Amino acid sequence: MVAADSERPNASGVSELLESRLSSAFRAPGIDRLSPRMFRRERSIPLRGSAAALCNNLSVLQLPARNLTHFGVVHGPSAQLLSAAPEGVPLAQRQLHAKEGAGVSPPLITQIHWCVLPFRVLLVLTSHRGIQMYESDGSVMVYWHALDAGDASLVQAAFARGIAASGHYVCVGTWSGQVLVFDIPTKGPNIVLSEELARHQTPISDIATEPAQGQDCVADTVTADDSGLLCVWRSGPKFKLLTQIPGFGVPCSSVQLWQGTIAAGYGNGQVRLYEASTGTVHVQIDAHARAICALDLAPEVGKLLSAAEDTFVHIWKLSRSPEDGYIEVEHCHGECVPDTQLCGARFCDPSGSSFAVTGYDVAEILRFSSI
Repeated sequence: MVAADSERPNASGVSELLESRLSSAFRAPGIDRLSPRMFRRERSIPLRGSAAALCNNLSVLQLPARNLTHFGVVHGPSAQLLSAAPEGVPLAQRQLHAKEGAGVSPPLITQIHWCVLPFRVLLVLTSHRGIQMYESDGSVMVYWHALDAGDASLVQAAFARGIAASGHYVCVGTWSGQVLVFDIPTKGPNIVLSEELARHQTPISDIATEPAQGQDCVADTVTADDSGLLCVWRSGPKFKLLTQIPGFGVPCSSVQLWQGTIAAGYGNGQVRLYEASTGTVHVQIDAHARAICALDLAPEVGKLLSAAEDTFVHIWKLSRSPEDGYIEVEHCHGECVPDTQLCGARFCDPSGSSFAVTGYDVAEILRFSSI
């Protein structure tokens, strides 16, 4: 949560704290001080309501051919979809609601995410009742999967959370620790639940994937849970568990995968970079003063974005040392969003030249672009 004004350090104080923490962290060469500004704030996009206080509460889909960007934000039992031109003028809005299923109260939506598959794009929405899959513009629901809450205890709510596309599969996490794997056809609604991965004992928090490009024994899927455990998989007709990376008593709220490197963000403000194939930790960064709410990667350039409840967004440049193959990290940019509990952050393009953030009780999407 965001501290009261009397408790919260100001922007310069947070910067000094971050710089002090970075100086004591195990890190690659290049993170010696905060870097100069590389981004400026652009026109924000208004929302009909504020974003809910959920981690990873922003999804972005760029449509270069139409010069548009789609944004998705969750608020209670509904999700807002917006289309905006580069200058930030909203062109269209759509509101989606969680399918009610059984129950007397409207279910809360937990996440919305565009899944880009090789042959189609689906918009996936998760809630306390089930999983909804739509055509990319949200106009038609093509699939509904109801959650079986029979295994949920009286003190534990059933929900789905954590969404990612891997090849022609869509993976969705659940409160029980299971990951549901759906086989997606090239078109139409004939979606099949093909597998249930059961290696986690606590609720799934996030899932990350990257194309395996036909290589054997390549880790292309990572699942994270509230205990901090990471499971690394190779996707296929049967997903194969390659390795497990134990937690250390802190939830892993967001995870990304890039060129065989796992970037994991934790509730203590740390970002850790692991070798996906072995689970070896390369870099540990004390990146934020409070819990991380979102990570994102710009795959074309290896930029990593981290956002946290300390009101800061940071951008890091990842690269591999040609001498020993270890990951090196350089801090590129730090942005303070004053008096805001950030809850979502995404790059708006694969080159990392722009990004957007959402905040709890803030009725707009804030946009930033490179200078």
